[in-house]
This record gives sequence, structure tokens and C-alpha cells, in this order.
Amino acid sequence: MGVRRLWPYLLGGIALWYFVHESGVHATVAGVALAFTIPTHTRINAVEFSRKARDFLARFDRTESGDSLVLTSKGQQEAVFAIEHASKAVTAPILRLEHALHNFSAFVVMPLFAFANAGVRIGGPLEHAEVTVGVFLGLVVGKPLGIAAAALGAVKSGIGQLPGGVGWTSLLGYACLAGIGFTMSLFIAMLGFDETVPINAAKSGILAGSFLAGVVGAIVLRIASGFRNDE
Repeated sequence: MGVRRLWPYLLGGIALWYFVHESGVHATVAGVALAFTIPTHTRINAVEFSRKARDFLARFDRTESGDSLVLTSKGQQEAVFAIEHASKAVTAPILRLEHALHNFSAFVVMPLFAFANAGVRIGGPLEHAEVTVGVFLGLVVGKPLGIAAAALGAVKSGIGQLPGGVGWTSLLGYACLAGIGFTMSLFIAMLGFDETVPINAAKSGILAGSFLAGVVGAIVLRIASGFRNDE
């Protein structure tokens, strides 16, 4: 329908979350469904924005009044507002929303989620060790192996290629870092198990696996950096 303002999606999202929650389905499904409705297209493309921005900047320079104050130059004011309008036209609504929520999500939501759900009992016999081992291997072995294998298959089949400056050693390091599945892994574990004991076992595997994945990833990337320096 071409709705690009974000507040209608906010209101619709609140209503959607309420009804999904009351239906008995996990309410996070509402967030995923809502994200599919927010536009990803833009009014102008990158080339058009670059051309417009250069024209507006040239107008900004031409209309300098001599005192370096935008307040006293009508031409500079118009150029600034035109650049702002063009910036909104080249930025998809979904990107604006992501940018607006990034700091709140990274520095408030994620830490609160982690602190609220990371309680792990240390000591005593480890029950459901198979869950701990399975989660640990999934993060430390499964994720890197899956990412590296998928990338190799894509490159060999001609579907894609590695980004410039990224070698296979670097890719392996990034794949290892993907094993840091702390918050999302905790969330999935809580959805997957109804009992406290297997959840605690999964948490132990998540913490150990995430820690080792981070260490291994950092080491591999350091080695890859050394290779690039030698070249």
C-alpha cells in the first residue's frame, strides 16, 4: 500500500502481538510476521541519491553568505533540507527502524535478556549430560562446519564468491565466531525444554560452547591477519 511511515506499523504490531500472545502461540512470532510487512524498497536508488546529494552540496557551497552560518543563508537552508529529504528517500523504512532500535536493543534488551536467563547452577552432578554435549558440539563444531561448507559449496558451484580481502582462513574464523550463540541459544533452549534440569544442562553447554567458540574464532582471525600481513 506504499505506507512508509513507521507509526502505523508500531500500532499494528502492538495489536498483532496482543492477539498472538492471547492465542497461545509464542508472541515472538508476531515480531517476525510484522517485519515481513515493513517495506524494504526506496523511493530513489543509490545512484540517484549520489547525484542529488552532489548537486545540493554544490548549491550549499554557492550560497555561502560569508559568515559560515547556515541561519543567514536561505540557499544553504534549502540545500540542507533537500539533502535530508533525499536521505529519507534512499533509506528503506526497515533500515530506519533497525537504526532507531539498534542502541536500545544492543545495550538494554540484550543485556537484560542475558542477565534474566543465564542463571546456571554450578557444582553437583551434571544431569542430562547428553544435552550439554549436544549443544556444545552444535556451537563449536556444527555452526563453523555448516557455514564453511555452505560457503565452499556456493563458491565451487559459481553461485557466489568470497568478499574482497576475505580468505578461507578468515571465513573459518568468522564461522567460529558464529558459535557465540548466547542469547538466542538460551531462548531456543527455553522453548525446546519444559523441565528445569535439561534447560540447565543446555545452559551449561551454551556458556561453554560460546566461550570456546569466541576464543577459537579470535585465534583463527589473528592467524589470518598474520597471513595478510606477510603478503
